Amino acid sequence: MSDPLNSGDDAAPGTPGTGENVCPRCRGTGRLDDADCPECGGTGKVVEGIGGA
Repeated sequence: MSDPLNSGDDAAPGTPGTGENVCPRCRGTGRLDDADCPECGGTGKVVEGIGGA
């Protein structure tokens, strides 16, 4: 079973051409206003496309 996507993810973890990055909204803390960050789901990380084509 794969991890659910968070709103800040471009693709599922492990998708070719993607990588983990620090969440730009919470700056990697996973928290905003005493709640889980809605962008990363509280992980502090987002999956983004890498490279350029």
